[in-house]
Amino acid sequence: MKARKDAPVDRGYLVAAIFFILGLGTLLPWNFFMTATMYFQDRLNASEWSNGTVVIRKEYYFNNWMTLLSQLPLLLFTFLNSFLYQRIAEKVRITGSLIFIFLLFVLTTILVKIPMEDTDRFFSVTMATIWFINSFGAVLQGSLFGLVGQLPQSYSAVFMSGQGLAGTFAALAMLVSIFSDAGKEAAALGYFITPCVGTLITLLSYMLLPHLEFAQYYFNKSKNYEPETNHELLIKGSEATKTVENGKLNGHTNGSIPNGNGTIVYADTETDGTAQAFIALESGNTKEGKLSVMQVFKKIWVMAFCVTFVFIVTLSVFPAITVDVKTEYENTKWEVYFIPVCCFLIFNIMDWIGRTVTTLVQWPPKESPLFPALVVARVVFIPLIMLCNVRNHYYLPVLFSHDAMYSIIMLLFSVSSGYCVCLSMSYAPQLVEPKDAETAGALMTFFLALGLSLGAALSFPLRVLV
Repeated sequence: MKARKDAPVDRGYLVAAIFFILGLGTLLPWNFFMTATMYFQDRLNASEWSNGTVVIRKEYYFNNWMTLLSQLPLLLFTFLNSFLYQRIAEKVRITGSLIFIFLLFVLTTILVKIPMEDTDRFFSVTMATIWFINSFGAVLQGSLFGLVGQLPQSYSAVFMSGQGLAGTFAALAMLVSIFSDAGKEAAALGYFITPCVGTLITLLSYMLLPHLEFAQYYFNKSKNYEPETNHELLIKGSEATKTVENGKLNGHTNGSIPNGNGTIVYADTETDGTAQAFIALESGNTKEGKLSVMQVFKKIWVMAFCVTFVFIVTLSVFPAITVDVKTEYENTKWEVYFIPVCCFLIFNIMDWIGRTVTTLVQWPPKESPLFPALVVARVVFIPLIMLCNVRNHYYLPVLFSHDAMYSIIMLLFSVSSGYCVCLSMSYAPQLVEPKDAETAGALMTFFLALGLSLGAALSFPLRVLV
């Protein structure tokens, strides 16, 4: 949607700031749980005695399960999108999701102070929390995407920018909690209090939004506003309308006149002699001219494959394997900073840079077969990361033991992920007419979620192979 000439001004860019906060709030749950992986591993990797002598460390594969149970709700609620969102009001969906996310973060914070000798119970409670917190997060994200779509297009970019920085925010919060040197329990407590405060700020920001004149204008207008693309299509039929008014149909029967754009103008003459024209596609489309879901998919299937494959590669090793890489400088102060810096901070900053670069450079072009080839070539990062200095490796040798090599691999891995994902998502709507862009966006969101889930599932066998 373009900005209207008679629209009020976003004073102090307050609405933009709110949507940046909302974007940040949507991905806080996933990023804070993912970045806290060391805290959870410390509590879960309990020692057990066998025969009174041998110490066995029970392996829960926490990172694999966390990734899988975080992404499956996204896939599920993306699939149920049309059923759920039509039956529950937007305000209920957004405020309800934020309240439940806040309560679940409070529960996680309380559990920091509650010792649990039964690690199986702690694991089950944590996995259930991750499932539900990401289920509400999926509802929240889908609802906010619909909300920001009612504003000018620049606000969608602000919202996405907020999402892109959520991981960096979580990584910095983890570094601050470690740097405070307050002890593991106190650091974890401060770390999980941060998203509680962040979620409350997100909720208050959303509640303020309807009271701002700029937001009110677009939210009220969207209910009765007909997109400009449809209006422009009617304007394009004006010549056909004039032809009908003159009593000429250029030799075509049934009042149908090809307009040269793959569409047909159907003209109906009313009793008062005036005429109306509307556009419809030639082959089995709706009266408004929109393509079916399958027709749209046939046009964007390459981009759908690309976004799916990018996330399959990324989630198959991040964070399930990347967080298990150990520094060459063990038993030093750097050891506690190694994963937060070289894994999470590098990944989130470079992923955000990769997405941002696409506003300046878009290469290869969408028609080029080089782009899907570039996406497939990213599969090389899977063996590269598996050959790093992964702890508890049994089958593969360590070829890249140095911290610098791991950091360089993570840098290229993350920047290429952000770049290819953003290009795929931006190219898809360009492959269809503006009236079908919404359908293309919905399909791409589904395939994005599918890639996340498949990547999370693939992380299990890959971790075993290491």
